[in-house]
Amino acid sequence: MKNLTDFEDLLKNKYGEKGTPSRDKYDAESLAFRLGVMLKEARKRAHITQEELAERTGTKKSYISRIERGQSDIQISTYYKLIEIGLGKTLNISIG
Repeated sequence: MKNLTDFEDLLKNKYGEKGTPSRDKYDAESLAFRLGVMLKEARKRAHITQEELAERTGTKKSYISRIERGQSDIQISTYYKLIEIGLGKTLNISIG
């Protein structure tokens, strides 16, 4: 048990302290991935396709796909539109 490390220690080891360029890049990419996963799960629960979501929100299917794969840096206003307008759900954001 002495050799156990928490996740934050692993991140520091691999990407550096918070505020360093490599850690900031990791944190941003991690957030994009998590937002994409949440969008995909919500879309599937709503039983709509990427194409239907794109049509409802005036975007393209390819853009929805990139978001869901964590390959797009999405603005909060766009994410809001996808969740609120596209899926008819409520977007809640908290700062911890």
